[in-house]
Amino acid sequence: MVGITGGSASGKTLFIRRLLDSFSEDQICLLSQDNYYRERHLQPKDEKGYENFDLPESIDHPQFIQDIEDLQSGKMVEKLEYTFNNPNLVPKMLQFKPAPVIVVEGIFVFYFPEILNRLDLRVFIDAEEHIKLKRRIKRDGQERGYDLEDVLYRYENHVAPTFDRFIRPFKADADLIVPNNRSFDHALDVIVTFLKNKIH
Repeated sequence: MVGITGGSASGKTLFIRRLLDSFSEDQICLLSQDNYYRERHLQPKDEKGYENFDLPESIDHPQFIQDIEDLQSGKMVEKLEYTFNNPNLVPKMLQFKPAPVIVVEGIFVFYFPEILNRLDLRVFIDAEEHIKLKRRIKRDGQERGYDLEDVLYRYENHVAPTFDRFIRPFKADADLIVPNNRSFDHALDVIVTFLKNKIH
């Protein structure tokens, strides 16, 4: 069980994509917390009435835990894809098959002790604040259809406070901290080699 966390737009998605590319499909399985957001009408709201998707209660935590347990016990898991409320995307039914390496990722995977205590390897992807903000603006605009004003409001009032309260404090629980301001190639090589040795 490998847990990968870090602040929003720290580069987790690219790191994980490169990690998955280093293994065959029957060797590794990825379960992302992103597919476990509660429906929009169930999301907590801030004082201005905006949904705050950057709080632990935004996640269907019991279902996430159950699906992790099912994968660990050798069961296949099905989950409807979460499309971040983008009307241009049609959600797919995703299938997750048990594998020798199970990766769970998301901003709260260290926060929930029921997940943290299951992890054999804990990886924290880190990046400087201005780099994360730049990545977030680009990603949310292109992939999720959010305008700049919305992205900046949410970053200042939701994303940054959440990082300080629910993510950064658990950096000390990581086995590996990966600085991702420019490149993570060396750290990725170390993790891939470690996991392949475990598999073989």
